[in-house]
Amino acid sequence: MVCRAKMNRSLFVIVLFAAVLSVVACGTKVRQPESALDTPEHHVFTGMKLVDQEKYADAEREFQLALELNEKYSKAYTGMGLAKAGLQNYIAAFEQLDKAWGTAKTDEERLAVHIGYIRVNTQSKQACMKIGVDCEQDTSWLKKCESSYQDAVKLDPSSSSAPYFMGLAYKTALEYGKAGAMFSKVLEIRKDYVSQANAQWNLVQKIQRAMPGTVTGKKIALLESISRADAAALFMEELKIDVLYKKRTPKTFDTSFKDPEKAARSVGTDRLTAKDIANHPLKADIEGILTIGVRGLEINPQGNFEPAGALNRAEYALMIEDILIKVTGDNALATRFIGSTSPFPDLRSDLPYFNAVMVVTSRGIMEAMDITTGEFAPLKPVPGADALLMIRKIKEELKFD
Repeated sequence: MVCRAKMNRSLFVIVLFAAVLSVVACGTKVRQPESALDTPEHHVFTGMKLVDQEKYADAEREFQLALELNEKYSKAYTGMGLAKAGLQNYIAAFEQLDKAWGTAKTDEERLAVHIGYIRVNTQSKQACMKIGVDCEQDTSWLKKCESSYQDAVKLDPSSSSAPYFMGLAYKTALEYGKAGAMFSKVLEIRKDYVSQANAQWNLVQKIQRAMPGTVTGKKIALLESISRADAAALFMEELKIDVLYKKRTPKTFDTSFKDPEKAARSVGTDRLTAKDIANHPLKADIEGILTIGVRGLEINPQGNFEPAGALNRAEYALMIEDILIKVTGDNALATRFIGSTSPFPDLRSDLPYFNAVMVVTSRGIMEAMDITTGEFAPLKPVPGADALLMIRKIKEELKFD
């Protein structure tokens, strides 16, 4: 009887141990490699390339394949965090980075996590700014980026990834001086992200030359293409076109009799507006431009301003020409180059915007987009930094600041 009890207990222990092993085995779900390149390292390498190409769903799949082979591979969690951030799932992105930190065993893996935190914090801030959430006063994200950057350079002072992504963080924070210093550091190290850093450094230099004086101007400087609303804001806030017109245009006085009651009722009713700008964040600037009047920034026949409409270089040239004519009082500018030969291979002299292009290029306000071919590229979009730089040149031309 005692012997049988002992056997039952022994059998129970063996069964329990087998069950535990089975649960553990099911929990890990380790996948066996199917080829020589089916390794965690190769999948992470491929995944990071896909992240750089902004193919985030494909990248996520690669990182998952890596984790199926090794669930404790830190770099796969870091990559997964970047993929989640690219898909705008920032809570999940930070969770993945926390897992990456928890499984990191080497300085190289810890370095990747620090850089990952810089990237995801920056991306979450950019998303906040795009959707118009009131996050302007939040600087905690930048402090976290700076802390991660300091930790990264302690691990590897020669890392070029750390200063590159810290430069993007400073650019997002509109701190262009610090951003430029970071991109310059990447160029000094000359390892990874050299061409990207060079492009960013040139952009920052252009923005600094343009010297945007308002927060709106600094934000627009980062845009690859400005809209009609952006142009209105730049003319109102950066060029201060209302003050400029007031100073440069002759005053006119209406001395005719006005009924006092009608005059009182009409006060404040002369400000023009459009149907489609009621809730637009730049409504005040748009209404200011509509009241002042700039050719190319009018209301359409349907009563709309179309604030999101993209501007091309020819349209921007026409606007600048109109401003110059009104400010200088030189109406001859409107026809000065009609009949002239075009110096640009892609610009015929019979085009409606030819004269405007010639006016702005002859004064150095705009220039050929491609110096090697001499093309003006009239239908190309106007980047924010270029738009700001042109406004700076208008101010210099008119000696107005």
